[in-house]
Amino acid sequence: MPYSVVTGDVFAGHDDPGHPESQARLEAALAGVPAGARRVPPEQATTRDLARVHTHRHIAAIHSFCRECPPGRACYIDPDTYVTRGSFDAALYAAGAASQAVDRALGGEHSFALVRPPGHHATPDRAMGFCLFNNAAVATARALREVDRVAIVDWDVHHGNGTEMAFYTSDRVLYCSVHQMGIFPGTGWPDERGAGPGAGYTINAPLEPGSTGADYTLVFREVFIPAIRRFEPDLVVVSAGQDALAGDPLGSMLLEPGDFGVLAGMLADAGPGALALVLEGGYGRLHAGAVGAIIAALDGARFTPGGGEPKASTRQLVETYIGVGRAVPA
Repeated sequence: MPYSVVTGDVFAGHDDPGHPESQARLEAALAGVPAGARRVPPEQATTRDLARVHTHRHIAAIHSFCRECPPGRACYIDPDTYVTRGSFDAALYAAGAASQAVDRALGGEHSFALVRPPGHHATPDRAMGFCLFNNAAVATARALREVDRVAIVDWDVHHGNGTEMAFYTSDRVLYCSVHQMGIFPGTGWPDERGAGPGAGYTINAPLEPGSTGADYTLVFREVFIPAIRRFEPDLVVVSAGQDALAGDPLGSMLLEPGDFGVLAGMLADAGPGALALVLEGGYGRLHAGAVGAIIAALDGARFTPGGGEPKASTRQLVETYIGVGRAVPA
């Protein structure tokens, strides 16, 4: 199956050098993209696209805050999350690129939107955790105009609280997140399962610090993949944050680059068609290698998970979840 990457220089307008989420970290990740990869320039989302997920007040507030930020400076919304004069445009390109990746996946081509700022912490009415707008959620909401069901798999080391919130009451989106337990933003526990029509369509797998590719592979094989197959989505979107890599300054997991190739390959083999991936976190020296492994998996390579045996706590979590995949209604 062919693949592409959606990226460009437009994200540099949102930059605070020295902050973990800076343009330098995207440039480092892009070093993992093969020279011959098909690159697609990003296009901006519209405010109407954003409004499928975010409140009009939130969109206007971010626009105003960016416009009022002095040129050449970063202005902070909270201690973690900043904007610059160019951040609103960059964020529109990030959300638009995510939608382009979805469109290309629906057309039969794996596509990886390598964008910033990231998105999965942005809630309908709040920017947080480096995120202004929720790129994956905006792209998913747009896709739901054309398809019936979308599965979102989030392997970022942090729980995607914003994505979960966006679709918590929907039975058209299956949200699966594996993440390090207990760290920012403090959500993502197994009892968060969805509500109303969406009950059972949220699956959280919080893992202990020090978990490896063996732990992640077990969760995917025994919990996420059966749930996805039962759900029968028209599309699989991946919130692809590689900050579970060993040595990442914002996480305490021990995955190696090839482990992300394992996860991408498992989803490619289980999904209904091509994958749409959207960059989230990833701040360490191994990030380029993980991006390269993901793209290799999209191109047909398959990897073997590292890390030895899963932790006892991961096995216990999986045992409690073993029926969840069967519980998701068809």
